[in-house]
Order: sequence, then C-alpha cells, then structure tokens
Amino acid sequence: MSHILSIDQGTTSTRAILFDDKMKIVATAQEEFEQHYPASGWVEHDANDLWDTTLRTCRAVIEKAGIEASQIAGIGITNQRETVVVWDAETGEPIHRAIVWQDRRTAPICRELHDAGHEEMVNDRTGLILDPYFSSTKLKWTLDKVDGSRDRAAAGKLLFGTVDSFLIWKLTGGKRHVTDATNACRTMLYDIRKGRWSTSICKLLDIPYEMLPEVMDCAADFGTTDPALLGAEIPILGVAGDQQAATLGQACFSPGMLKSTYGTGCFALLNTGEKPVFSKNRLLTTIAYQFDGKPTYALEGSIFIAGAVVQWLRDGLQIISQASDSQKLAEAADDTQEVILVPAFTGLGAPYWESECRGAIYGLTRNTGPNEFARAALKSVGYQTRDLLEAMHADWQTREGETEPTLRVDGGMSASDWAMQFLSDIIGAQVDRPEVLETTALGAAWLAGMRAGIYPGMDGFAEAWELERRFEPGMDDDKRNAAYEGWKRAVKATISV
Repeated sequence: MSHILSIDQGTTSTRAILFDDKMKIVATAQEEFEQHYPASGWVEHDANDLWDTTLRTCRAVIEKAGIEASQIAGIGITNQRETVVVWDAETGEPIHRAIVWQDRRTAPICRELHDAGHEEMVNDRTGLILDPYFSSTKLKWTLDKVDGSRDRAAAGKLLFGTVDSFLIWKLTGGKRHVTDATNACRTMLYDIRKGRWSTSICKLLDIPYEMLPEVMDCAADFGTTDPALLGAEIPILGVAGDQQAATLGQACFSPGMLKSTYGTGCFALLNTGEKPVFSKNRLLTTIAYQFDGKPTYALEGSIFIAGAVVQWLRDGLQIISQASDSQKLAEAADDTQEVILVPAFTGLGAPYWESECRGAIYGLTRNTGPNEFARAALKSVGYQTRDLLEAMHADWQTREGETEPTLRVDGGMSASDWAMQFLSDIIGAQVDRPEVLETTALGAAWLAGMRAGIYPGMDGFAEAWELERRFEPGMDDDKRNAAYEGWKRAVKATISV
C-alpha cells in the first residue's frame, strides 16, 4: 500500500487528490455543488451534496489513477470549518440544510449573549469571540427551529458535527462519530486549554452534550471505510480543518511561522507554540494541530471574502469568464484611479467583526470600468491581509518575540502573480509561494501518511518543503502607507453606514 487519498471538502467544491509514497500528486478529481442563499447574509449547503460529491470524487480519482483501492494506505480529510450539520443517528439524513461558516443569521443571538455579559467567559474557554461565524450559535438556531430536535438529541437520536464528522460517519457506515481537535476548537463549544467540550457553554446555549462527537488528535485512527463505498476497507488516519491543514502543509511547525491561505476566504495563522496567546486585537486563539494529546496553538485572523470576490466578478458582475482573467484586467487598469472595494458581502471578519455591514465601493469616476473593478477586488485581499498581520504582530511581539519575516501563501488565489506582488508590496514583506499549491490537501495527506508510516515526521516533512517563487516588496514606504490609510478610511466609512 503506497498511496494516500486526501479528501478536501471546501465551501464551493469537493476535491479528492491521490498522493504517492513521495507525496507527489498522482490524480485529482473535483466537483462544485450548489450554494443556497435563502435570505440576505444566509448561506446553506445541502449536506447530502457534500457527501455525494465526496463519494463521487473519491471513486473518480481512484479510477483516474488506475489503482485498486487496496493500494491506498490511508485517508486524510480536510474540510470547511464551522459549518454545522445535524443528522439522524440511524438514517444519516440531515434534519436541516448545513449552515455554512459564512452565514450571519445568528447575529442577534450573539448580541444577546454579549449584552448578557458572556463574551469574556466564552473567549476564556474557547479563544473565540461571540460571532455568527462559529458553529455553536448555528447549532442553537437549528435546535430552536426544528421541532422536537433537542429532545431527540438528548435521547441520542440526533448527532451534530462539523463537515469532517459527518463525512467520517458516512464513510464508516455510521460506526464512528468523531472529530479532531482543530475542528472542535472552531465550534465555540470546546475548551481549548482543558481539551474537552465545555459543559458551561453547552448549558448556556441549551445544547445536549449527547449529540457531540468524540474529539481526537489530528493523526489518529478515526475508523475504517465501509468496503462497499470505495472497494476496500481503508483506514481514515488524518483529519484537520482546512486552515490548520494548510498550516501543516506549509510546514509551519516553529513558533513565529506564518501562513495565509487564499480560498473562498482568507485565513492567516501564526504558530504560537505550546501556550495559547489571547489577542488584544480581536484575533482568534485556536489550535493549530494536536499530536499525542498535546495541542500546538495559533493566532488566527479570518477574512470572509477573498477568492469569493473574484467569483463575484465572474458570477455577479459577469466581467470575467474565469478567475485567471482578473489578473489581465488588473494589469490593464488605469493607475490614476484609486478605486477601493470593501468586500463586506457577508460582513467583515477580523479584526473588525462587523457582522451586519455590507460591501461598498469608493472612488468611482466616469472612467471606472471592468479593469478598475478587477484591480480593486484583488487589492482588497492584500489590504485585508495587512489588517490581520498588523494585529498579529502587535499580539505576538509584545508577548514572545519576532514573527518570521516571510509570509507563506497558498490557495487558489495565490496563483495570481499580480495579487501576490501587491500583497508583498502592501505588507512590506517577502511572500513565499510553495511548489505545491494544494497545501491544504497535502497537509491532510501528510497526517494520514505519517500515521500510516509511509511519510516522514515533522523534521523530514519541513525539509521537503519547496519554494516555487518569492515575491519581494517593491513599493516605497510612503506610497504603501498612504494606500493603506485610504483603505482604513474606506472600512471606517463602510462600518458607519
């Protein structure tokens, strides 16, 4: 057995990637699935779509590679985090559409909890802030709205999980209801220092403890697939939420190392080592990974709209036909126009956490056209990243020391040379893009391969990390700071509306 199957279940698509024993990609398969927007700020998925696309892509990638399922030594799973699935413990049928991490419907619940004085306790236990982003209030909303669901959950008839937990339950034929520490810590129900579900938060939100999954290390024995699904019993050996999997795939194993992933959203993680660092700048304290029961912590900044802004150019404005066209338009934009797009389509994430503000565009003229819109969209990602990094540097340097002078990047949007050069310019630091851009899937594959004994440990994996291109800042300080001040004024104006 010399292959590892990595399942990357994302916000807009599901991918299955097969790696060989040298951690090289052998074959890939990908399927998009429907997004549901039942109201402003609401985002849902049909959980059966997540499962169906997972099963089909896994079967397709095995067929593409021309191997037998028995040649796969293990499965690694990485997934969109915070998204809530509640399903029947016997049938596996979801009782409601999955409520996606981007969804903002629980803002009133979060305000009530904040006004009642619970935020300090929640932050102390979970490292998170009271925001609709996280799973717990989404779960409360589901239990509030679906008749009889709390009683059924308390009786063990309903199960809750993030997407990884739902997929494992389905893959194992309903035999395993588990998750890993990196997904658990994003639910706003998990005590990240004690390493267990918080009874006080469960009680506060009236969430039955019986419906919660068992929490495991990132590399562990999560169960074995039903042989009828893929053609063989395959052990599931690695699980991590997508941003933590990318942190692993980028080999950010030392305190101070920093990565940023550009998918639908943008997520920057700073490894802070064995002790959690609690932010004074509205960042999140989270678990980066956990081995042998010992968590390694991180500071995280979350941007809700990154690659999704390019999808908006394609699907909303219809000024491009594919994502790569955005770079061509940006390159052709009029340099004399400073158009600023604040892409708060579902609110603003860190460090603002303004769930109810919406997007805005500033600096429009009669000459503004598709080129300028594309450039403003790509720039918005660089500006938001700088917001995160400034907050991280302030939190980390006052406590422990210097961060690494280089930002490692990955995700689909990192393929844009123009966007990555602007990112380097606006943050005033080196930006390193790895040889393997499928960093999230690679991180999940490494977990499973390490557990299976066919991939190296941390040191060997870190040595194998390869640089594809380094972007160096070319913008002078005055121009950089003036541009960033313009962005901050635009954000302030957007929030005040």
